[in-house]
Amino acid sequence: MDFLLSGQLLFAALVLGSVYAVIALGLNLVYGTMRLLNIAHGEIVMVGAYAAFWGFSLLGLSPLVALPVVGVLTGAIGLVLYRTLFRAQLAANKPVAQLEASSLLLFFGVSIVMQNLASLAFTATPRAYQHLDTVYQIGGVAMTGNRIATLVVSVAILVAVLLFLNRSIYGLAVKALIQHRDAARVVGINVDRVQTASILAGFGIAGIAGALVSMAEQISPFMGFPFTIASFVVIIMGGLGNIIGGIMAGFLLAFIEIYAVALTSANFRSILIYGIFVGILVLRPQGLLGKARRS
Repeated sequence: MDFLLSGQLLFAALVLGSVYAVIALGLNLVYGTMRLLNIAHGEIVMVGAYAAFWGFSLLGLSPLVALPVVGVLTGAIGLVLYRTLFRAQLAANKPVAQLEASSLLLFFGVSIVMQNLASLAFTATPRAYQHLDTVYQIGGVAMTGNRIATLVVSVAILVAVLLFLNRSIYGLAVKALIQHRDAARVVGINVDRVQTASILAGFGIAGIAGALVSMAEQISPFMGFPFTIASFVVIIMGGLGNIIGGIMAGFLLAFIEIYAVALTSANFRSILIYGIFVGILVLRPQGLLGKARRS
């Protein structure tokens, strides 16, 4: 059991937790401000991963340098979807349950379309590339450069978003919309503008996470679904729309996953994640850190 105290497992859990927290952050921004259940979120991660892969393969561009471009690309996808599929529905002020149901179906269709387009364009063959794969030994812990970069960039994104939400007028408007959209509209907040910014940020952050993932993992057109499920587990654990709770839950899920797999085997990973997902929905649907919310 001494291996459970190893720095290697701790480092792996921190890296995975930072990735989960960043991906779920994008999903939480979209749900929190618009109540849209984006089950195509993992496909945005996939697009970001492919953008980084082709940037590196064709142009020799480091994925770290390409992160702003990837963020703009995937953010633009979110903007197009918002303007064409959801803006009118949100302006009609439909009930939350109706918004969630319709967005679930629409994003399901988007997910299937994106998977198949990527498969047609790039084939279903998994791809990978080598970048920052030098192994560093720090205190007896083996760390590759790409995983260190993933941890540093992910934590920087999380800190930057929290500072933005808590220290800027625009960030406070986002938080107000998350807490109660009707009250936010009454006090003069431009709801459409905040929603536009939120979907740009949510999709952009997901794409950046995909670019980070691509440095250390294989990518394929169907890589997004596990990230979608993990993201939903995270935001349900943290409470839907609860940004800080979602970040904490991302690290919690990663620690549970890494240490549980270390005690059992990798075959139990999916069982574990789905088990947590079902358990939270049944026992505490508002999340471990969440509370009942108004529409």
